[in-house]
Amino acid sequence: MAISAKLVKQLRDQTGVGMMDAKKALQETDGDIDKAVDYLRESGQMKAAKKADRVAAEGLAKIYIEGNTAAILEVNTETDFAAKNDKFTEIIDEIGHALVQYKPQDMEEAKEKVEINGESLEDYLTQKTAIIGERINFRRFTVFEKTDDQVFGQYVHMGGKIATLVLVNSSDDQLALNLALHVSGIAPKYVSEEQIPQEERDHEREVLTEQAKNEGKPEKIIEKMVEGRMHKFYAEVCLNDQDYLLDDSMTVKELLDKEDASVEDFRRYAVGEGIERKEEDFAAEVQSQMR
Repeated sequence: MAISAKLVKQLRDQTGVGMMDAKKALQETDGDIDKAVDYLRESGQMKAAKKADRVAAEGLAKIYIEGNTAAILEVNTETDFAAKNDKFTEIIDEIGHALVQYKPQDMEEAKEKVEINGESLEDYLTQKTAIIGERINFRRFTVFEKTDDQVFGQYVHMGGKIATLVLVNSSDDQLALNLALHVSGIAPKYVSEEQIPQEERDHEREVLTEQAKNEGKPEKIIEKMVEGRMHKFYAEVCLNDQDYLLDDSMTVKELLDKEDASVEDFRRYAVGEGIERKEEDFAAEVQSQMR
């Protein structure tokens, strides 16, 4: 099949491989970009698959804690200029306090139940969009509730470009803060191996097995190689298996065992992650406005 330049560019952006390698991978997989990523990994042309994660949307991620309830949220705007506006910050504050008050479990419930200044959430956002002059996208949120035997750890980086909320089974505030710093810096996906969906485990094992075969390794050692690489995979995605950011002589799990603590859950929001930015030719835009 004919492979478009746009598809080649998309695969190159995701994987970092050369143009010809990207084109060949797409030809071998009939233009299926996910299969092309696996093809490149299995052939050893890239060491790890990276999904497109371009930070494109502007906005802020923030955390609100009231008593035993905490909310972490991300709200986007079209430009960084608007995101730095005091009116935009007020909008996020009002949404955050409303989330802590109403405690919705998902966005659908938030739209049904949350009211701000006597307005529904959707009407509130519509009205604020008119004031800001840009589209406001309330993208995502999570509400955590803790017991008196638990503690929240929170960290906000660069004024709201990254926000991390951690729920810890402990009463140690400093430990919770340090864990939030770790999650912000290392960005795990799961707390432990047990949380990884079986489908994701199986897929990773298949890719690593094909990779080892394509490296010409003997069958009798492939299984051991794959197991070793799976442990490395766990350390990349699981908080407990990672080297502790503030003391890499121990893993996070070893730290938690030492402190007789555990992590119940966490969320890390980086503003705009996974959202594609519309490519714009600034010079052409200026010229068109001058004409």
